[in-house]
Order: sequence, then structure tokens, then C-alpha cells
Amino acid sequence: MYYLFPIITVFIWAGNAIINKMASTVIDPGAISFYRWLIAFIVLTPFLALSTWKHRKYLLPYLSKLAFLSLLGMVLNQSLGYYAGLSTTALNLSLITSLVPLMGLFLSIPLLKQKLTVYAVLGASVSFAGLIIMLAHGDIQALFAHGMNRGDVLLLLGTLAYALYVVLIKRWRMPISNWQSVYVQVCFALVLLLPLFILSKPTQFSSQTVPLILYAGLLASVIAPWCWMMGIEHLGADRAAIFMNLMPAVTAVFASWLLGASLSWFDYTGMAMIISGVILAQRSRGTKPMMAKVPQK
Repeated sequence: MYYLFPIITVFIWAGNAIINKMASTVIDPGAISFYRWLIAFIVLTPFLALSTWKHRKYLLPYLSKLAFLSLLGMVLNQSLGYYAGLSTTALNLSLITSLVPLMGLFLSIPLLKQKLTVYAVLGASVSFAGLIIMLAHGDIQALFAHGMNRGDVLLLLGTLAYALYVVLIKRWRMPISNWQSVYVQVCFALVLLLPLFILSKPTQFSSQTVPLILYAGLLASVIAPWCWMMGIEHLGADRAAIFMNLMPAVTAVFASWLLGASLSWFDYTGMAMIISGVILAQRSRGTKPMMAKVPQK
């Protein structure tokens, strides 16, 4: 029964990669980035506003850190993901995002004083090779000749920002509840995204755009984090983190079903190598999964 929590989370976050791609054609990336956290703010406020205000004296010393975390995880990561959706595929969105644990492992070396392990090096090598095969569409020479797709570059930057977000949460370990931390970050995200929202194209609210905004704001930003935290509480961080490796495969099925995407040999090869590399890198005894305590995605 408790395994349903991380499974639901994986399905919601995999679906969010599809939403990113679908939204790119009907909603300005700056607009959906803002609306996503506006919906989350509206939903969370009745449950968290009063308790957060009562604990404000405990939160004040950490506001600068929470603001920086919000910039990394809710502004840069999410916004770059939506802009990436303009010129990359849903499968690429999911596969590149799946590199977060691997990037986190290497960021943990200077920030968390973790030691570089053989497993981490082997895992990084396998995942990187898989990423190259996938991004090159099987023609590596063409990739080096023409460079990476703009959307893939943006997504790599967003993934790096999110990996840093995860590592800093572990490094700072603020003595506040997860939900209060998320709520304050959402508030900062709305402020930081406001200029981008003002400059974005007006959104036409319709049966085509509203479900996309609600999915991103309610399911991906509220329901999925709650399921993830419940999974960690009942299963433990290590066992829950294993399920995140399923996300690219689930996204591939969704992309094929909802977007009519056809998968080639290089997609399957790259997917298998990236997932294998991440699992291999996490085999080190001294390494904890980097996705274990991520409150949102």
C-alpha cells in the first residue's frame, strides 16, 4: 500500500514533462511558471499561512537561504524547463531531469564533503555516454559539428540548478518543517517570477490551457510533494528514491500515448544507459540518493 505513494509521485512528475511540452505551444513559459506557483500558493495558504506566521521568528534567520532555494528550485529550474519545452522533446525533458541525482553526487563532493567513489565515476561515465547518444540522435559526429539543441542546453542548466537545490537543502538542514519551507519558497517564487510574468504574452484561459495550469499547480506542485513525503515517511528515503529511476520510462510511455511520439533505438539506448548510470552511482555505501528529500519538482 505504501509503495503507491512514490509510484503516484513518479507518474505525476512524468506527466509533468508532457505538460511542459504541451504548454509550450499554448502558454507563454513566463506565464505558466507564475501561474503554477500561484495555484500552489492559493491551495497551501489555508493550511500553512497561520502556522507559518506563528513561527515567523524561527523562519526569519533562514529567509535569505529560503529565497535562494526558491530561485534555484522553483524559478530557474521550472522556468528553464518550460522554455526548453519550446525546442526539445518530452522524453528529453524527463531523461535530462533524471540526471539530477548524478549531478547532486558530484556537487556533494565540495558542498557536503562526500568522497568521490569508483561507482560515482562509472555511473557518471555511463550516464553521460547515454545522454550524448540520445541528444545526438545516434549521430555523434553531427552533435559535435552542430552543437546541442537550445532546449537541451536550457534544460541541462535547469537540472544543474535543481541538483544544487537538493544538495543545499541537505547542507543547510534548517530546523523548520518541510511544508513551511515549501510555503515560504512558493511566496518568494511568486515575487521573483512577477517580472517575467509581466513581460509574458497574455494567457487565453480556455479548456486547452486551464487543465495544463491546474496540473502543474495542483498535481505537480502540491499532490506529488505530499505523496513523496508520505513515501519517505513510511518506506524510508533510500527505498523511495529508487522509484525515481522509473520516471524516464513512464514519460516515454506517456509521450508515445499522448503526443504520438515514436521512439528510436537511440532513445531506448540512451534511456537505459542514463538510468543504469544513476543506479550505479547510487550503489556506493557512503552515498545517499540525491532525490530522497526533494519537496517538489
